[in-house]
Amino acid sequence: MSQLPTLIADLALILICAGIMTLLFKKLKQPLVLGYVVAGFLASPHMPYTPSVMDTANIKTWADIGVIFLLFALGLEFSFKKIVKVGGSAIIAACTIIFCMILLGIGVGMGFGWHRMDSLFLGGMIAMSSTTIIYKAFDDLGLRKKQFTGLVLSILILEDILAIVLMVMLSTMAVSHNFEGTEMLESIGKLLFFLILWFVVGIYLVPEFLKRCRKLMGEETLLIVSLALCFGMVVMAANTGFSAAFGAFIMGSILAETIEAESIDRLVKPVKDLFGAIFFVSVGMMVDPAMIVEYAIPILVITLAVILGQSVFGTFGVILSGKPLKTAMQCGFSLTQIGEFAFIIASLGVSLHVTSDFLYPIVVAVSVITTFLTPYMIRLAEPASTFVDAHLPVSWRKFLMRYSSGSQTALNHENLWKKLILAMVRITVVYSIVSISIIALSFRFVIPFFKENLPHLGASLLGAVFIILCIAPFLRAIMVKKNHSVEFMTLWHANRANRAPLVSTIVIRIMIAALFVIFVISGLFKASIGLVIGVAVLVVLLMVWSRRLKKQSISIERRFFQNLRSRDVRAEYLGEKKPEYAGRLLSHDLHLADMEIPGESAWAGKTLMELNLGKKFGVHVASILRGKRRINIPGGSVRLFPMDKIQVIGTDEQLNVFNEAMQNGTKVDWDVYEKSEMTLKQLIVDSDSMFLGKTIRESGIRDKYHCMIAGVESEDGTLMIPDVNVPLEEGDVVWVVGEKEDVYQLVNQKNEKVQVG
Repeated sequence: MSQLPTLIADLALILICAGIMTLLFKKLKQPLVLGYVVAGFLASPHMPYTPSVMDTANIKTWADIGVIFLLFALGLEFSFKKIVKVGGSAIIAACTIIFCMILLGIGVGMGFGWHRMDSLFLGGMIAMSSTTIIYKAFDDLGLRKKQFTGLVLSILILEDILAIVLMVMLSTMAVSHNFEGTEMLESIGKLLFFLILWFVVGIYLVPEFLKRCRKLMGEETLLIVSLALCFGMVVMAANTGFSAAFGAFIMGSILAETIEAESIDRLVKPVKDLFGAIFFVSVGMMVDPAMIVEYAIPILVITLAVILGQSVFGTFGVILSGKPLKTAMQCGFSLTQIGEFAFIIASLGVSLHVTSDFLYPIVVAVSVITTFLTPYMIRLAEPASTFVDAHLPVSWRKFLMRYSSGSQTALNHENLWKKLILAMVRITVVYSIVSISIIALSFRFVIPFFKENLPHLGASLLGAVFIILCIAPFLRAIMVKKNHSVEFMTLWHANRANRAPLVSTIVIRIMIAALFVIFVISGLFKASIGLVIGVAVLVVLLMVWSRRLKKQSISIERRFFQNLRSRDVRAEYLGEKKPEYAGRLLSHDLHLADMEIPGESAWAGKTLMELNLGKKFGVHVASILRGKRRINIPGGSVRLFPMDKIQVIGTDEQLNVFNEAMQNGTKVDWDVYEKSEMTLKQLIVDSDSMFLGKTIRESGIRDKYHCMIAGVESEDGTLMIPDVNVPLEEGDVVWVVGEKEDVYQLVNQKNEKVQVG
């Protein structure tokens, strides 16, 4: 018998340990991530009392695949549109927290005398809170409907995308060992270039591809195609100089904008869970107990730095964004832990061989401690905010109140100039990146092909025409887009002094488009600069005047935005999307919450007028989502049905009381439940029977005794479906079905009749 391959034996050991720890941590109501880490510790060579994994190289490969799946799944949940929707408060808070925590981590590392790269990676590890752990803590504590949790989740969304950016920057610095500002700016510029390019091209091509192939795709095919797209982007990212995880995240975020996003997420989840578990187990395998004992003081200091740093900087960041003190402290205290991204950044440092061996187990130990403390920190936020508010000087309290109300006003104020300039810059940057990529690919592949098969002049001429035709729709959009917008025309007619600056914006964009054409022509032809500029200006003017090019440009942009909005359109149709006003409620405490009427609720079947929710709980039902139907502003005569999803407006306290009352109405009365048990009994029609000679309809068995005759058995043993109009005869055996009490009452009634007779 051949020996079992090492890889299979190691996988069996990992999954057995992970399975046992999963059950244990489920029982203890702790995050599964910690269970996987403990399983890895048990299966590691550092644990002498249990079997150990023999070939760690293979496990490392599988763990790398796990990171790819984790980031791909994160991208599927991300969606670039969420950045726009989270608002200025989350952006200001997230950037403040990450910047301050990175500096704090670097300071702690330097204080212990660690190497510069160790300190830098430590700052990155403690800057990111754990999305998974916070989601679970909010669910366990029943806080998902609180107003501050929405802001926390928005901050986590931004932290996820900024974590990807941070990983790319750390990778660049680790490889180049260069901390100069120019190097950093170059790496950030390169990152933004490829991020925008892949996003724009991906949104234009991938949803269109999936739409055309939709009829050919079952679940198996969709899974294979999705993973092919994921790993294809991973290869592209790696060849471009970025990490594999970055490529997986980008493709996930592109697929998140498609109608198939939910199906892909559901299909990928089992694969992600498997390889993700292997990754977290591999994290635990790197924990050396001796090293944890040796570095107990740094672990304690870093744990305190995470808890105090996130509490203080989180609170400060949210206050800076214009929120009240109570909301700010609730957000800050909720972010006091590190998790999956700390592990991913730590594994990145190990794979690049730029961090010391002790850093990985230290971070794992800190993550375990802070995760266990998370629920207590969240509970502590409200009493802590009450205490701080009570002991703040009156002048400080008034200042914070004025600042929060003033910030909200400032955030809602729209400046036409600012809006117009930002839109023009966005259009110019995006279309310039697309044009640069087309020119680069053409000079790399198309022009050499022309030169191999055509004379030099013909190849150059054909190449110039080809490139200019490809980039023409985008250059025209740069020059013309927003020139007839509401903002542009309002500013034009509002004040004559605005006209010169507005014209200058058009001239600058025409010059940018001309530079692209000049670059293409000068790269293919040796001619005087005056001739090149003259030809470029002529080409640019033709682009502006071309009606065909205008239609093509509009068509490309319309297709892009249709693909980008396809998932939102479907969500609106199915009633799955929250209305826009949900984020614009004026009061700090008032917000919109989704709740579902339980199947066994006592409220089901009653009208809103009968329930009188407004008077009892102070809440208002704004919408009812019933299947694919949405009932907005329902009247008092509208009934609630089981599994209706209702959108309710109220304060945190009102919504909590409302939800508790709704859940209390679902308790099952077990006495009634037991009494409603059905039973089957036989009833013999004899000479003394009260039913002899009567039809089933005349007997009153259904109406009077609430029972049903399932069948009538004749003397020869034949069981027949009863005819309600045929009289019962002597010797018939009647099979009666009903609730126990009703059946026994019927039988006793018959016996009493016999005794009386």
